[in-house]
Amino acid sequence: MKARYNRISTANQNIERQLAKENPNEVIYNDVISGSVPFAKRPKGSELFEAVNNGTINYISVSSIDRLGRNTLDILKTLELFNNKGVTLKVDNLGIESITNGKPNQVFNLIISVMSNVSEMERETLLERQREGIALAKLKGVYNGRVKGSTESRDEFLNKYKKVVRQLNKGKSLRDIVDICGVSLGTVQKVKSVYLKDTN
Repeated sequence: MKARYNRISTANQNIERQLAKENPNEVIYNDVISGSVPFAKRPKGSELFEAVNNGTINYISVSSIDRLGRNTLDILKTLELFNNKGVTLKVDNLGIESITNGKPNQVFNLIISVMSNVSEMERETLLERQREGIALAKLKGVYNGRVKGSTESRDEFLNKYKKVVRQLNKGKSLRDIVDICGVSLGTVQKVKSVYLKDTN
């Protein structure tokens, strides 16, 4: 059976563009959630994984690769699961499929890897600009940080330390991460605790 996965970040965004290529024989999975949330932890993403695992779905379409996520590692893990289950993934804006003639499409894997990295770099650039804007606002005395009593979300915290998360995923020791990322051991320990809390 075929499925189509769509994702938008907020309910007021328009999902019609992603549905433009919808076919009558596709089961539709629509998530309204941030792209930074791992695919397997999204409500509909989790449902789709379950359908893939039980063999109900063997062909999935998405409008673009960033619908699967913003983090390269998470996207590649999702693709690996699909491949291991023999599921074909079609990315509409690339016009290619992950499996052709029953074999993994190496061109697809190369393009996806490159595009995923570009997507993550763009996200890093956006966050860097945000940090620069905050620094400038502080210099001007017009930025006071979060409102007292407010809390930082898990995603917001981990986004600040994406390099640390990346090194944790590589299996680096805490001491090595301190040296590589130029942060304190306490920071690395906190990032590890927050990151592993929802992944275990």
